[in-house]
Amino acid sequence: MDTPIHNTKDIEKLLTNEATALLEHRSSTIPKDQLSLPGPEALDKVFGISDRNTRTLINLSRIYNHGRLAGSGYLSILPVDQGIEHTGGSSFSPNPIYFDPENIIKLGIEGGCNAVATTFGGLALHARKYAHKIPFVVKINHNELMTYPNKHDQIMFGSVDEAWNLGAAAVGATIYFGSAESNRQIIEVAEAFERAHELGMGTILWCYTRNSAFKTEEQDFHTAADLTGQANHLGVTIKADLIKQKLPDGNGGFKTLKFGKTHPDMYEKLCSDHPIDLCRYQVVNCYMGKIGLINSGGASSGESDFADAAKTAVINKRAGGSGLISGRKAFQRPMKDGVKLLNLIQDVYLNQDITIA
Repeated sequence: MDTPIHNTKDIEKLLTNEATALLEHRSSTIPKDQLSLPGPEALDKVFGISDRNTRTLINLSRIYNHGRLAGSGYLSILPVDQGIEHTGGSSFSPNPIYFDPENIIKLGIEGGCNAVATTFGGLALHARKYAHKIPFVVKINHNELMTYPNKHDQIMFGSVDEAWNLGAAAVGATIYFGSAESNRQIIEVAEAFERAHELGMGTILWCYTRNSAFKTEEQDFHTAADLTGQANHLGVTIKADLIKQKLPDGNGGFKTLKFGKTHPDMYEKLCSDHPIDLCRYQVVNCYMGKIGLINSGGASSGESDFADAAKTAVINKRAGGSGLISGRKAFQRPMKDGVKLLNLIQDVYLNQDITIA
């Protein structure tokens, strides 16, 4: 592991008036000793007794043992598929050098990331130069966005075998749980993950919720702890090795929208309104942390990005999560500043003063 650049006081300064609430919180929901927590031995403890074959264990180990967080059990992944998901213009206009996918890979390397996750086309152009220098995660499906009106769908852009040919350590895929097309997506991604494991690659699932009914005038429940937690629980069921999820910012989606099944303890005992406890409920739904939860970094907001990144990392780490997968905050600024932001995220996980709540 590398030495942190940012110390505890630096992180406290970024957290401002939320520092005490976030750094000193003690969770009274699910005790941390009931969780499988990240650490140097986590890969052996979880996957060493699983059905993952030797080649899959090697590739997961490649990811966990690369970059500044190598050997810690934590992950910092650079994801850049927004050129498809959000249009290339909206994604890369703030910093046009990233229209060239080689710079995406360079940012992942310079930023000390465990892996870089991007598209078939971008990785195919540079596989021979970089596949042995940083683990590749190939995003195999996307929302093509050009259908009008837009719909909540993810379609395959290539095969798992082609990802293997590129030297990928893992494949990534998205399912829009709750969408009209989700049943087909679940079947497609489950089959893809089975093939990826056969070939010896890890699997990462973007577990997003999508349904226009999930957003009311009062609240957007797409990021409610109960809905995202259940999405995670479905994701680990189809054998994702890592879950990518948005940080929760509320709860009570099932109750308010009046669908699904609930139990009072979901809201009264297993969760509170504290952001760390909301995130812990997501971890709990990843088989009590046996499958690592990596939260997404979210959109770039400009000057507040460094503070927002530090806050998200602190919440994820203290909840029992396994790291962050942050893209726009890093690549929508000059590369040297993107490297600084990625290093800040990593320093939260390297910091021994920031403990599990």
